[in-house]
Formats: sequence, structure tokens, C-alpha cells
Amino acid sequence: MPHARNRNPSPIPEVTWDTGLKEMNETWKGAIACLGVAVFFVMTIGIIYWQVVDQPNKNWILKGSYSGLIWERRTHSLVIQTLTEDKTYVEIDVGNVGNPDIEVPFVRNLCWLNKTEFCYTWDSVAEVKISLEVNEATETECYSMTWAPVHCHVELKDCFSMANMSWYGGASVQNQSWPINEQNVTMQPFTVSNLRDNPSGFGSVLERYFLGSSGVAVLVSPDVPLQVGMESRQHFCLQSPSSLERTPLQYTVCVGHNIRAVHQEALQQLSSPSRELPNLDVLWLPFWKLLASVDSGPKVERELRTFSNRLRRHQLGEGAISLNEHSTALLADMDHDYLTSRKRGTSKRQTRDFRDLSLIKLLNISITLSPFLSVDTTQFHKSLLDGTEAYWLSLPVAPQGRLVPVLTQWRGQFCVKLNISNPEAVSWFLDRVGLLQARLGMEYIHLEGAEGNPLDLGGGDQYIGQLADVAARIEESAIMNAGTRSSHKPVFVRMPPLQSDWSSSGLKGLIPSLLHHTLLGYNLLIPDAVGGSLSGNLVTDEELFIRWLQIVAFLPVISFETPPWVCGEDRVLNLTRALIAWHQDFVVPLVTRYAEDWMTSGSPIYRPLWWLSPDDPVTFTIDDQFLIGDEVLVAPVIERGTVQRNIYLPDGGFQWQDSRNAQVFDGGTLLEDYPVALEEVAIFLRRRS
Repeated sequence: MPHARNRNPSPIPEVTWDTGLKEMNETWKGAIACLGVAVFFVMTIGIIYWQVVDQPNKNWILKGSYSGLIWERRTHSLVIQTLTEDKTYVEIDVGNVGNPDIEVPFVRNLCWLNKTEFCYTWDSVAEVKISLEVNEATETECYSMTWAPVHCHVELKDCFSMANMSWYGGASVQNQSWPINEQNVTMQPFTVSNLRDNPSGFGSVLERYFLGSSGVAVLVSPDVPLQVGMESRQHFCLQSPSSLERTPLQYTVCVGHNIRAVHQEALQQLSSPSRELPNLDVLWLPFWKLLASVDSGPKVERELRTFSNRLRRHQLGEGAISLNEHSTALLADMDHDYLTSRKRGTSKRQTRDFRDLSLIKLLNISITLSPFLSVDTTQFHKSLLDGTEAYWLSLPVAPQGRLVPVLTQWRGQFCVKLNISNPEAVSWFLDRVGLLQARLGMEYIHLEGAEGNPLDLGGGDQYIGQLADVAARIEESAIMNAGTRSSHKPVFVRMPPLQSDWSSSGLKGLIPSLLHHTLLGYNLLIPDAVGGSLSGNLVTDEELFIRWLQIVAFLPVISFETPPWVCGEDRVLNLTRALIAWHQDFVVPLVTRYAEDWMTSGSPIYRPLWWLSPDDPVTFTIDDQFLIGDEVLVAPVIERGTVQRNIYLPDGGFQWQDSRNAQVFDGGTLLEDYPVALEEVAIFLRRRS
């Protein structure tokens, strides 16, 4: 019988197998869970290590063809460098945005789809957007930066380092330096002020433009309120004011191969390409300020005739005699006084004095006007009665909403200021100028009081540009004492007054102020009077007068307040005659030629030495020499009791010839202790090698 096989020789109970499998599953689950925790812990440690230790200190945000923008996470800085990292154009400290004590890691670009844009929300405080534009034709690359506050009362502040580079531009200050690295200015609204009244402010000319010797230019948007501060040799800072409007901070940083290249490109954005020249006849005549403390028009007229006769007696040629605003007002009232005297039966002698007003038309005079009108005048009271109060800057008053002129002060009097945005007010002002022209026959008009606007609550300088537009409509040559966004307009700009001494606020500040003005586009300027006029006293230092005159003789116009016969003897008079003749024979034709060049290209008439050697670091800090165009180098003496000085001749593939002795020197030469006598000024003419 066949053997029957046992189908289950060693049976395993079903329940025993299931229990063991469950025990094994629980064990493996625990092991896997522990492993997951360990992996998570290791990954966390790795991420923290990467962020804190292993992450690179800098990250490229945007890249152009030769430059790029880098984020320096430890210093909270944006840095523009060459792609090879062998040159730094600028370092911008943005640590004031958000919490500067927190190290910001690598920032993630929210606009990563566009390779020329970068977007980021900064510490929930501000949003930043940066766009890159490459100009292949001019080989410049511009980074446009916009910081926008996320909420109200946020002050945005970016600081530009001065380390290892020189900066120029911005605004004129009391002690002007070239470059501006030595200046200290507390953070304040970036607007023009009168330096006589506010010596710690910004004055004369101002543009939202800064230029660095590394080949970088900073142009700030003209449409947003701005504050600027400077810390000597450290940095200058741009700041948006805290406000409910969440004011943005907007600026553009352009880089080029050198300082001259980027400046020429920035000029296209800084000023209008349609530049106009004023009447250049003003260049031929020296200006003589009439110092007369009188109380009537006839006395002003007599002082004018006496002063004019004295100029002729000293053989100082034809000149323009400048009247201040008070003397101008006295002369303007002479016709009215003459008619009044006829009615009252004034004596024949007094009547003759009034009629002598016609003799003034035979003189070249410059009058002074301002957009202010005293509230004590009949004209102001009349405007309140005939409904022309809108001629003055005014504010509506509830409930009727009637305009009420805003009171301000000018020359110690309560005044109202002309509303230049009102065409009827402008027509009234121009009619007033035309009436003065008919009465006095003046050749030149000096407009003062442009700075400051009582209604400019945001701190703008629009009034200066508007007044420059009015000045351009005056047939006579117009002169303004302030300028911003108006360098392309056909008006002259007067440089700020200086102290009558040898300091940086006196003679040593003259050339830095000249270079500052022309860098910003204000080439047709009238310098302060020979010897300085800030103190209001006559100059008695003969040497200071001579050295000052030797510089001014190379500027567009020579201006005097101290007559040479007051300052010194025959030597001063003879030198004055000679330098006036030199100015007319040599300087005026040269300035006229380069003025035409400025009108077409924007290149300044008066140039720093780095204009010819933009890669030579020696030229970046020379503040006592200047160029007229590309062909004349002027090196005056600005130290008391000195008859020698060091002179640096910039290199550019050419030679320089001393105009006094015909000696020729190679470019790049430093002439140490070069002799310059008191009666001389060192002039070098460029020669092709």
C-alpha cells in the first residue's frame, strides 16, 4: 500500500507567525523613525553651517558685460566691481535698512526670470528693485535703484564710501573743497540756501549728482525729497525723510572705464541737450560794485558819476558799475520824485538833480532785483484791494478759500514773494523790468533771492529753475546767485562770497569753487569780488589782492568791490590795468571758443587736471590748478609770502610750454619749487609731442 506523505510535517501555528511579524514591524518602524530624526538633525545642522559658516561672504546679484553688483552680507553693503574683481567702483552701505544688528543671508531674487533686474523685500521694512542697463555705444553700465518703504515713518539711508577714492559734485558749501572728501555736513534737506544766513547749509549751486574717481557717477531722482549728509573721509549719505507718504529713495549708479568717460555720459542725463548761451558781451567788461550808503536817488546818481569819472582818471577802461537792490530802488523812484517836486515847487538845483537821471543811461550799469516785495509798499496794498493777491505765493484760508499771501523775511523786512507759477505775475514782473530799462538804460540785471520757497514744504528747489526761466526772457544779460537744474539756460551764475583771507573759505576756496561749478555745468559764472566780499570790508592786504586778481583774470568776468587805488599804490593799479587787458585780449576769446564747445558737447570750459589724465591718481586731489579747455594750464600762487610752488603737468601724450620763458616739459612732470614772482602767474600751453 503506498505510503501516504504527511502534508504538514512540522506545522507552524498561524497565530505564532503573525505575532512575530508584528513584533518585527514595530522594531523596524522605531529604527526608521530614529533614522529620520537623525537625518533631519544632520540636515538642520548642515543648513545652519552653510548659512553661518560655509556660505560665501558675497553673492553676485546682477552682472553686466564688464561690471557686476555684489551683496556683501557681513557688511550689509552693495558693491559694484569688475567681473574679474580686480577693481571696485563703489561700495554702498545699506545697513541702515532694517535691523543692522542682524546678518542678512544670501538674498533671493524675486525677479529671477529677468536677468537684468533684482527684487527683494528687506526685513519687512523696504522693498528694493534694481535694474541694469548696458550702453554698448558709450561702454557704460547703469544700475537704477529704488527703495520703497513697506510702511510709514521709515527713513531709508544709503551711504557711499570714500575709502580709496575721491568724490566730487553735490552742492557748494561754505568751505568748498576739491574733492569733497574733506567736507563735514550734518544730515539736512538737500536744497539751496543763502550761505550768508546759513553757513552750515548748502548754497549757490546744487545738483543731485556725485562723481567718483574710480569711474562711477551717482544721479539721484529729482522728483523725490532728499536729505544729504557728509562725514569727512568716511562717506556721504543719501536719505529719504520719514513721512506718511512712504517717500522712496531713488538713484542711479553708472560706471565707466574712467572718471572722464562716465562723467561725459552722466552729463547727458544731468542737463538738457538744448543748451543756450547768454549774451557774451558781458565778458568784456569788469564789474565794479558801487559802495554807497545814501538815502535818495539823486545821491546815488552823483555817486555813480563820481565813481565813473574816477575809473576813467585811473585809466581802468570801460566797466559795468553794479548797484545793490536798495540803490536800484532809489533810482527807480527818481521819476516819481521829480514829478512830485515839480508840484511842490522844489528849487531849480534839486530839480536839476532829478533830471540828471538821463545821464545814467550813458553809463554801463548793473541793477539788482529780487522777487520780494515789502508789505509796507503801495504796490502790495493795491494788490490786496484789486484782487491780484495771487501774484504772491499764497495759501487758501477757509471758509471762503480766499488766498492769503505768505509772509517771509528779506533784507530785514517782512515781504511777500512773487508767484512765478502765475503767468500774470510773471508778466507784471517783466513789465517792471521793462520800465526800469526805459528809465535807467541798464545793461545787466542781477536777480537775488531765488533760494527758498515758503510753500516748498517738501524741500524742493523748483523756484530757482522757474526764476531762471523768467531771467532767460529778459533782454538784458541776467545774473543769478543760485542754480539748480538750470545749467542749460542762458543766464550767468554768481559764485558765493568768500572771506578776505588766505584760508579755504577765502582765496584757497576760489579754485575748488570754480571746478565745482563747472563740473555741474555752470560754466558762465561771475566770481566773487577780488579780495573777497563776505565780510563787507575793503581789502587792505596788497599781496592778497594781487594773487586773487591773478586767478580772477582767467575767469569769464572780473569783479571788483575794493577799488585798486584803495588797496595799494601804483604797482596795484598797473597790475590791474595789465590783467584787465590780458583778460580781454587772451581769456575772453578762449572762453568764447570753449563756450561754443560746451553748448554742443557739454564739456566744461574750466576743467580739472584729471580731464586730460583720467587714469592718473595724482590729478584727483590737485585743487590749486585748473585747465581752460585742453590747451591752457593755470597754476597761481595761493600761499602768503610765496614766490615759488609745486606744479604738476598732466600726461596725455603731449608736452607743456611755460608761456613766460618758453621752457618745454613732458607731461607727467612734477615741477618742484617752481619760481612764480608776485607780479607773475604760471601759465603753461599744451604742445603736441
